[in-house]
Amino acid sequence: MEKQQKNIRIKDIALEAGVSVGTVDRVIHGRSGVSRTNQRKVEDILKRMNYHPNRVASALAANKRYTFVCLLPSHTKGDYWEEVERGMRKATQTFADFNVSLHTLYYDQYETQDFTDWMDFAALKPDGVILSPKGETGTVKLVKKLEEEKLPYVFIDSMIPSLSPLAFYGQHAHQSGFFAARILNLMEHACRELVIFRLLYEGQIGSNQQQEREKGFREYMHKNHPHVHLLELDLFAKQPEENKRLMDDFFEAHPTVTLGITFMSRAYLIGEYLQACDKKDFHLLGYDLLPRNVACLRSGHIDFLIAQQPFLQGYGSVDSLCQHLILKKEVKCHHYMPLSLISVENLDFYLEANTFNE
Repeated sequence: MEKQQKNIRIKDIALEAGVSVGTVDRVIHGRSGVSRTNQRKVEDILKRMNYHPNRVASALAANKRYTFVCLLPSHTKGDYWEEVERGMRKATQTFADFNVSLHTLYYDQYETQDFTDWMDFAALKPDGVILSPKGETGTVKLVKKLEEEKLPYVFIDSMIPSLSPLAFYGQHAHQSGFFAARILNLMEHACRELVIFRLLYEGQIGSNQQQEREKGFREYMHKNHPHVHLLELDLFAKQPEENKRLMDDFFEAHPTVTLGITFMSRAYLIGEYLQACDKKDFHLLGYDLLPRNVACLRSGHIDFLIAQQPFLQGYGSVDSLCQHLILKKEVKCHHYMPLSLISVENLDFYLEANTFNE
């Protein structure tokens, strides 16, 4: 590809096209007020000269401030979303010269409260929004308001297929479920039954990702291993004593079940139970490198974890808004995270390769 010529001035382009400097500037920045004839003349010269505006310099000179609002599930230290937020902070630091700030709001993913009940656009005045969808109905309602305000939005962690965000960062949940099913089959090829652990609150699964992963998992098992009996055990987000009783009862009723999976990030709820009971004959596959999950992986009470790089999801979500709003670049829509299978043998290598400093 021919390189852009150096020291091309807008004045030179205007002289060659026979138009004013202001007309060239309007064409370059996509503003209205230029006749079709003059626009074509200027565009032809720009193409011939391989001219590209210095978007970075233009953005810095504009000295505009950008506020991004992020909607995330409420969480505690060591949870999955902590690493997502770390990625967002890092991206905000990267674009600090462009006056980017991030305002984060938290919602309870197990409550039915609507996004729009407390999202005050007039007060926050965002230039863009990042959110982890919480159910299709509430998300559609919020997105409708964002689109009315002409605000770009980015989805993180889970996707609503009927909507069209500027970008999405997360795993392909359906394929992730397929992948997990294949791994479980390799772990115990002659398996006749296995248990799916789910996390509920008031009868609801709080994560779209959990639902889609399980859907993909069941489709794969039904098609390829229909003889395997899929059992279910529903645990509760805020009832640890009840969870222990439920697992006690389950393993007493199903002493021959030795294989299980959970599609939630809190795989440690099962792993720590197995460790406390010194239950060594059960094999578990879970998701995400939370510190407590990692501890269970090291102790042997979780066999494998599927990682999905939450730091990169957080970083990418802010980066996409900056590329679109500040640098005026085209942004790729779907950014699927790799399906990384982590065992105790490759854990430290993975952690070292994916370590980012604040």
